[in-house]
Amino acid sequence: MSKKNLAILTILCTIILDQVIKIYIKTNFVLGEEVVVFDWFKIHFVENNGMAMGFEFGGKAGKLFLTVFRLFAVTAIMYWLIGTIKTKVHNAVIIAISLIFSGAIGNIIDSVFYGAIFDDSTNKVATLFADQPYGSIFHGKVVDMFYFPIWSGNLPSWIPFMGGETYTFFQYIFNPADAYITIGVALLFIFSKQAFPKEEKKIEA
Repeated sequence: MSKKNLAILTILCTIILDQVIKIYIKTNFVLGEEVVVFDWFKIHFVENNGMAMGFEFGGKAGKLFLTVFRLFAVTAIMYWLIGTIKTKVHNAVIIAISLIFSGAIGNIIDSVFYGAIFDDSTNKVATLFADQPYGSIFHGKVVDMFYFPIWSGNLPSWIPFMGGETYTFFQYIFNPADAYITIGVALLFIFSKQAFPKEEKKIEA
């Protein structure tokens, strides 16, 4: 398989999977609803305004800025991917950049379109292509659902700032797109020599 086809296949499959899972959660779960798969793995439906770990800033204006920034960022990633495809780089690097690209696209789809096609999920299951959507274009919320509370307990008192407090690892809820980005970055780290080759210095005689 050519590097171009590998990238296209990776991007299409991952974006479709991301959106299928999100739409299923959005149209079958009430906001805050939780299904326990294992003690250490739960499906817990939450929404956020698009920043990692649920952070947000600047209200609607900040949300719009974040979405526009992501559009510029994903454009840069696309050019990076196109340029990388033209080189003799390891296929793992192509997959890594493709995962980062599809992860960014997946969350952009939520941010750009979900506010205009879904109604609110508070106390009821949302409707796709609702007559009264909860927001507008560019003001959608990102759907998260994967929760891995692997360990929960009180931290030792000698730990600075957090000592003695109750802590859960891993406490953040994420979605497939977030996972793609994390895996992509990890692959780039593992294959950093192939992804970011150093130019050999020519020694003049």
